Amino acid sequence: MKITRFVATAAGGSQFEEIDIPITNERQDAEGHTLLLSNTYTSPGVCFVDLPEGLNQDWHQAPTRQVVVVLSGTLEVTTTDNQVRQWSTGEAFIAADVTGQGHKTRTLGGPARVMFAPLPENFSMENWSAG
Repeated sequence: MKITRFVATAAGGSQFEEIDIPITNERQDAEGHTLLLSNTYTSPGVCFVDLPEGLNQDWHQAPTRQVVVVLSGTLEVTTTDNQVRQWSTGEAFIAADVTGQGHKTRTLGGPARVMFAPLPENFSMENWSAG
């Protein structure tokens, strides 16, 4: 599964990059269907947040590396290299620019509700696993 992550650059800016979350673990459900799953992780603290209509945050860092799932509404993120991307209901991204100038965030067309699922300190993006 492809997902966008934004990270701090060596020069102190931020940029988007695409990563692949492996979804290769097989499990059978009660009806015999084969489900494909990613590795799991234990989040240090999932929370739900309502972002108001008209939110327009200036440059800020992610407080921690976290998966952000948009539950309703639309978010727009701008990185320091002037790339702009939008995510709407049902889409997810990873905010990982915990150093540097960070990114800008705004809501589009009304309020948004998101879920923040922080990644543990020892989480490896390359292996999509903790440990």
